Amino acid sequence: MAEKEEVKLLGIWASPFSRRIEMALKLKGVPYEYVEEILEKKSPLLLSLNPIHKKIPVLVHNGKTILESQVILEYIDETWKHNPLLPQDPYERSKARFLAKLVDEQILTAGFVSMARADEKGREVLAEQTRELIMNLEKELVGKDFFGGKTVGFLDVVAGSVIPFCLERGWEGIGLEVITEEKFPEYKRWVKNLEEVEFVKDCIPPKEKHVEHMNYMGERIRSG
Repeated sequence: MAEKEEVKLLGIWASPFSRRIEMALKLKGVPYEYVEEILEKKSPLLLSLNPIHKKIPVLVHNGKTILESQVILEYIDETWKHNPLLPQDPYERSKARFLAKLVDEQILTAGFVSMARADEKGREVLAEQTRELIMNLEKELVGKDFFGGKTVGFLDVVAGSVIPFCLERGWEGIGLEVITEEKFPEYKRWVKNLEEVEFVKDCIPPKEKHVEHMNYMGERIRSG
């Protein structure tokens, strides 16, 4: 009988970066141990496993440490090959990676980090920039249930963890409507599809508590 694998994830309940790893592990049906970290008080375990960035998520697999959420997702996909996350077609795979990068580097920055520092007028400008960036995802969703077509994949767990289940809660907390049904019908349909997927639903942070957390994170950015 095969030895039981060690799969441990260090994360924070409100973080889209660790939530997406949980989604991927659940999609693959991989049992894992979850260790909740505290934002202001990093554990000795986290500091020893990720001494450079001192950040979550951290995946430990049979004694090996894997860092950075998109890198971890690719590691999971290559280690447990069933229920693939990334498309098999090289062109589709390159698009998924490109758009995932857009989410983590540009949409997250314009839609939260810069917005938290801006005044009301600046927020409106950033909201429009964020809409323009999200329009790239809107176009990609035409004719698809998910970015992978009929199944949840790499781009779904990256974009889903960040935009509907994180940024939209931040916008709600400051009373800003960035994404409307009228302008983003494909996006809205995709979010509804995601919310019906059991393993995704399991990984969505509780809304009210999350809105409060996003307000708190905005305050941290402003005072930093």
